[in-house]
Amino acid sequence: MTPAVVTGADSALTQGWGLRDLITLCKPRVVLVMLVCALVGMALARPVLPSLAVVIYGLVGIGLAAGGAAAFNHVVDRRLDALMLRTSRRPLAARRMPSSVALAWATLLSVAGIGLLAWQVNALTAWLTLGSLIGYALVYTAFLKHATPQNIVIGGVAGAAPPLLGWTAVTGQLGPEPLLLMLIIFAWTPPHFWALALHKREEYARAGVPMLPVTHGEAFTRLQVWLYGWLTVAVTLLPFAIGMSGAVYLVGVMVLNARFMWWNFRVWRGRDPRAPLAAFWFSIRYILALFGLLLLDHYAMGLAW
Repeated sequence: MTPAVVTGADSALTQGWGLRDLITLCKPRVVLVMLVCALVGMALARPVLPSLAVVIYGLVGIGLAAGGAAAFNHVVDRRLDALMLRTSRRPLAARRMPSSVALAWATLLSVAGIGLLAWQVNALTAWLTLGSLIGYALVYTAFLKHATPQNIVIGGVAGAAPPLLGWTAVTGQLGPEPLLLMLIIFAWTPPHFWALALHKREEYARAGVPMLPVTHGEAFTRLQVWLYGWLTVAVTLLPFAIGMSGAVYLVGVMVLNARFMWWNFRVWRGRDPRAPLAAFWFSIRYILALFGLLLLDHYAMGLAW
């Protein structure tokens, strides 16, 4: 598949684009992590397994909307992506695809996802998903990312929504438990992303993005990774404190947190230049394992009853 003749900023396109580029626009690895968190939210919402139809429609709708938000991110950040080695091969940054095609793809996915949620799941989940999409694609990407070094903290609200969306897809209601699940991801996001920002500091500086290591220096950012890591530890103990989870979760999360903080300690000390990237990758495994523990504990408690 090749794009039609275009003008303006897209006139320099010299390569064709295809299905693989459309999938790349959706950031499938990021969406997969989001869907796992949403699935856990669904499973935790009821003592027994939720309806298979709700799970399928909910995950497909959330996944489509998340892919649409990611594609909007590609469109808004296409010039910035071209300046950074990590993102320079993306379809728009590498000028393989016209931005008009990516914008149409993003709109199609977003409308399809939110429409499916409103039609087959419930209105609350559809509205919350729309709010998350706007928060990530517009508020964070188009404004906060370039306006403040606290961009990832403020914008983290949108990225923390998946377990909340999964919960409301099953129950149609808000409550303290799904908000706590959202809080866990919100607290985890800064140490997770700032570790990567430390590794990519020079690229962000060249691109003019006010990430914390660029505006406040590496030593300050390392300290923030350490402090936000402890905040994450405190928040992850709350499910046990409020009776949402039991001993299985408590033991498992203490082991996870010990490893999590070991990596954050290495980042804070600043003696190992490989530590920030290693901490970033571990933090992804950490959040997936933590939600897996919540799920395991939930059904273990159900069997005990």
